[in-house]
Amino acid sequence: MRVLNLGSDPSLAYRPDCLQKDKEEFRNFESGELFDRVFNTYKLMHTHQTLDFVKKKHLEWANCTHFSMTMMDSINSLDALVDESDPDVDFPNSFHAFQTAEGIRKEHPDKDWFQLVGLIHDIGKIMALYGEPQWAVVGDTFPVGCKFQNSIVFRNSTFEDNPDEKNLALNTEFGIYKAHCGLDNVLMSWGHDEYLYRVLKFNKCTIPEEVKTQKARNTAFHSRSRSRFLLTPAIKIPTNTLLFRQGLNMIRFHSFYPWHSNGDYMHLCNEKDLQMLTWVKEFNKFDLYTKNTELPDVEKLKPHYQSLIDKYCPGLLRW
Repeated sequence: MRVLNLGSDPSLAYRPDCLQKDKEEFRNFESGELFDRVFNTYKLMHTHQTLDFVKKKHLEWANCTHFSMTMMDSINSLDALVDESDPDVDFPNSFHAFQTAEGIRKEHPDKDWFQLVGLIHDIGKIMALYGEPQWAVVGDTFPVGCKFQNSIVFRNSTFEDNPDEKNLALNTEFGIYKAHCGLDNVLMSWGHDEYLYRVLKFNKCTIPEEVKTQKARNTAFHSRSRSRFLLTPAIKIPTNTLLFRQGLNMIRFHSFYPWHSNGDYMHLCNEKDLQMLTWVKEFNKFDLYTKNTELPDVEKLKPHYQSLIDKYCPGLLRW
């Protein structure tokens, strides 16, 4: 990992403006120095991410037959990647990994698995170093096989050449899915979220399971998008104890902004999805708001995070 000696702020190597941002300034998809790069990435994504394309990528990548690498080496490899869909950063993705993890470590010192999730959540972007274009790796995710919702970034200006946009069978609210079928049964646009989820499952990584118990209640989802609030119809959640991998779900759905930040696609969610939403939203605040020009001294942090890797996903992994 490169940490350049540039005085008190090493981020000068990547962000010469050195300005901290208010929360309202993050995810600006309307203007900014990086707008053209970001828009072009999403334009390609929204043209080519179809139901057939996603099925093809599952076959190509989900069996983890491409290479073997340790988790720390995969993090180091992201030194070579700048995410072209991100309007907030223009420095290598490896720095963002440690920024996210350290933000979680500060607020959740007792949850080492959560810290590890922060560190590794974007490692699926390594596909871009093995032949995949960035539009098939980075950026917000969304379901394919049903109507593209309006909360998707650049929804009104980037989907006109997507073949699924013209397929009437795929342009209903449910498309190929059933009501409240659960996000486990929904095909998302292909990218780093789903790929890393598959890698961790394939290699039997032991990010621990969380048990959530919840009393029956009517739940309505509120979210803030710029200056408006969104509200979805109430869904009754029965008394139940749910056992599932919160850490893996954070990874799998952290880029699904139309859902966790805008409240869309709730008609596809089951009770498990509503339970995990709290954790996904908790993760999102670290993923988004730890992005700043104060780059961490990674070499000092590595021993702590290597210990977490050794605990939960040790040795050579298949990718």
